[in-house]
Order: sequence, then C-alpha cells, then structure tokens
Amino acid sequence: MGVSCLKQLMALIEAHDTIILHRHSNPDGDALGSQIGLKQIILENFPGKQVYMTGDEAGRYAFMAGSVMDEVPDSAFPDALCIILDTSAPHLISDDRYRQAKALARIDHHLFCGQIAPVEIVDSQCESCCGLITLLCMENGLRLNDAAATALYTGMVTDSGRFRYDSTNARTMRCAAFLLEHKVDTNEIYRNLYASDFDQLQLRARYTLKIRFTPRRVAYIYTTAEELAQTGADEFTISRGMVNVMSDIRGVDIWVNFTETQRGVLCELRSSRYNINPVAVKYGGGGHAKASGATLPDRETAMAMLEDLEALTEGEPS
Repeated sequence: MGVSCLKQLMALIEAHDTIILHRHSNPDGDALGSQIGLKQIILENFPGKQVYMTGDEAGRYAFMAGSVMDEVPDSAFPDALCIILDTSAPHLISDDRYRQAKALARIDHHLFCGQIAPVEIVDSQCESCCGLITLLCMENGLRLNDAAATALYTGMVTDSGRFRYDSTNARTMRCAAFLLEHKVDTNEIYRNLYASDFDQLQLRARYTLKIRFTPRRVAYIYTTAEELAQTGADEFTISRGMVNVMSDIRGVDIWVNFTETQRGVLCELRSSRYNINPVAVKYGGGGHAKASGATLPDRETAMAMLEDLEALTEGEPS
C-alpha cells in the first residue's frame, strides 16, 4: 500500500464523524467481509464515530455475523466520508448515494480500471480486499476485535479459493496468521461456506451434465431464462455458484458460465492460465486476471465473447 495514500485515508477517518461503507452489488464474502471488518475496526479504534454499511442484501453470505445492512438516511451523506470497498468501477457500486458524500476514498484489489475516489488504495496483487484491510490494520497498529477478524478471514478464504489461487502468497499467509491470533471459528466458517444440501448437490450434478466445449477446450455452460426459472434457484446461485463445476477438468484452462436473467446475460469468466480480464472489459465488465465478470445484452453477444475467449488459446496445441 502506498504510504501517502494510507496516511490520507487514516486522516480522513479521523476527520469525519460519519463514515459510510459501500461495496459492489451482489456481494461475495470479500465484499461483505470488508464492510463488516472495517466497520468493526473503526468502531474499535475511533470511539464515538457513526459507521454505516449500505448496499443490497447479503444473499447466500447472510450467515456472516453483522451482514445485515444499516438503514442510512439521505441526510447522513453530505457530511460523511464514504469508503468504496472491493469495487473496480462506479456502475458496480451498490447505493450510488456515495456521490453526495463530503469525502470519498476507495480500498480495492481488482485490476485498475479507472479512478473512483480522490484517495485510493488499490493493489491488484493482493488476493482480497479483506487482505488489504488486514494490512492496514497491521501496519497502523490498529486494534482488531474477534468480529472483525472473523469477517476479514472469511473474505480472504472466499477470494483466495481457500488459499488455492495463485494470488495467494507469503503476505496472504502472514495476514491470515494475524487474524487467527484472534478468536476465529474456522470450522463454522467452512461449514457455512462449503456444506451443501442434497438438492444443491443434485443441482451441481445437473450443471456438470450441461458443460460444453469449444474446439480448443474452452468449457462453457449456457442457461436460458426458462431453464433458470425451472431450477427454482436465484440467479446468483446459478451464475456464480455453478461456474466452478468446470474448474478442475483436465485440459480446460478457460471456462465461462452464461446465465440469462431480466438484467441480461450474466457472465462469469475463469481461467487457470490466461488473463481473461481484457475480454471481460471489452464487454463492459471487469475483475481480476483469472476471475472476471460481465453482463451482456443477449445470447449472440455471449457467443461472441466465447469466440474471444477461444482466441486467447490460439498458438497453443489443441
């Protein structure tokens, strides 16, 4: 983290009595963990401040303690510091009232797509936004309570794929060790994250049978709006929840899950080898080098994206 930006962020926190924490819509464990963790850190170290979390509902991550969003009145924004967490582009931010804030900052670990706030701490080499907040805590000697440690650890686990993804490094492990010095029930975290009901296992089996391949072994699943309705599951469960049924297929280095919704075709792009982020950005999305997303207008555009993903493997033996 840049020392000057870090000092500016700490100065902003100290200078504002009202702090509102935003993150991206359809939150994952890292987005929620960042909000919950930073809220607890601020309350622990700066008594008397009013700290809010805002955004859409937690969805499948509602098991996280403190994940219910606060009711934030419009009147809170004009004198507030808003901090945008785990978000690479303005259109992804849940609750656009941040534009009314007196001061604005951002903490993020996605590939840089453009400046959102005057003060920004962005490190795309970090495995998670929760990891960045943990570093902020460690490097400033801030007190950390058990609730913050649990939320931040949960976010690190989810965005690092249980410390499997190649963004995991020695710094990741130092941060995890720091968090585990507190009372963190890892068994409870993993049980909530990875335990499956029998109907979920059946759904994954059905989606395994839906996998198709391009000539160069890009794996993909396409779910129509009618098929989505027939599952009885929400779009998040199908879109992000089913993408990694393709993740461990031998010979598959790129995989993508397309899901038709009322908002368009949700696309979850993943790779174990190639930088698929430019393809996501080309279609109005973003994210990380090997895990990105986008929303497309129709199936035709989705198939064009698939061709672009196929092109990434050109020059490689098929």
